[in-house]
Amino acid sequence: MKDYFSLAFGNLRHRGVRSWLTLLGIFIGIMAVVSLISLGNGLKVAVNSQFGVSTTEVITVQAGGITFAGPPGSGVAKSLTIEDMDRIEELSSVERVIRRNIPTGKLEFNDRAIFGLVMNIPDGVNRKFAYEVLEVEAESGRLLKDGDLNKVVLGYNFYVDKVGLDKVVRVGDKVLIQNKSFEVLGITQKKGSFIFDNLVHMNEEPLKDLMGYGDDVDLIVVQVKDKDLMEKTKEDIEKVLRKTRDVKVGEEDFEVSTPEAALETVNGIIAGVQAFIVLIASISILVGSLGIVNTMTTSVLERKKEIGIMKAVGARNVDIFYQFFIESGLLGLVGGLVGVIFGIAIGFFGTIGINGFIGSEVVPEISIYLIFFSLLGSFLVGAISGIVPAMKAARENPVEALRG
Repeated sequence: MKDYFSLAFGNLRHRGVRSWLTLLGIFIGIMAVVSLISLGNGLKVAVNSQFGVSTTEVITVQAGGITFAGPPGSGVAKSLTIEDMDRIEELSSVERVIRRNIPTGKLEFNDRAIFGLVMNIPDGVNRKFAYEVLEVEAESGRLLKDGDLNKVVLGYNFYVDKVGLDKVVRVGDKVLIQNKSFEVLGITQKKGSFIFDNLVHMNEEPLKDLMGYGDDVDLIVVQVKDKDLMEKTKEDIEKVLRKTRDVKVGEEDFEVSTPEAALETVNGIIAGVQAFIVLIASISILVGSLGIVNTMTTSVLERKKEIGIMKAVGARNVDIFYQFFIESGLLGLVGGLVGVIFGIAIGFFGTIGINGFIGSEVVPEISIYLIFFSLLGSFLVGAISGIVPAMKAARENPVEALRG
């Protein structure tokens, strides 16, 4: 077997440009597969990081209806209300319910104005739960406490000037929100999420007075007593809201979801897109395999005298077969190797680009399994493509081959 590979490598070194051009199909196909899988995995991790919620015992409820681009609860036909919260809280499987309002407001600093999201932070025992769910900690200064009036905490991007103010905001600075002055108490640690790293945190009552949204609720966060009761609690919430909002099954103007379900939906969409694109890329691999068949068939015709000499000095049919079989496999492997190198590079730098675009911090990963199976696949594609030409070479008559 060592001799077969040695002969195959020697023949590959003397290949003409025509033969190497046949590798373009394998190269492009493998490059596309590797880069798209790498980019898809990076995108999946980056998107998942934007949810910013780690607990699996939390159910979120938001109003449905007419939706537009914007924060949860914006542009809906019928908002959630405090009454909806109260009815949900009465369920035996519910530990607690907190209100989440995320209105859009104008923030001014350094003689510049931007528009962004302001999130309410509940008072009392719910405050600790809200911080735990969101995994919020202070990078500088401190987080909000009960009784903090005219105070805010800003997301990390305000600290690194990524919000369009042309100047970083520090603890102790004053900012105007809806033309009212607020002191900055703290800056939250970086979460790698463009949503949470750009949020303004404000206590519930000051935000309610400032924005005047009354009893309307953008989002209801429900903590379940036991994660095994998630599905049952979800169904119970839907029953309660149908009653309080006077809607029938199939006509719901609200949405009840769990983090796991949302992530599964997103990941399913990304996986579907990956599979479709990889299928398209496989066409290029098929074209490359046909090119190898053509090249190896031509090679058999060009090397008939060499085959005749080998048989004349004692080479068996199986020896001839293995030489051409392995040679075609190595031809595919070389195309796959170059494709893997370019594909990994595209995936690596593409993931960095995704980070910059959506503000995440996904570390580009190089999958050893992806590299191994891509190289194995390219070798097998080349080898299988060379079976027919190798069999043709093995069946050559030595006398006729020497005459040729």
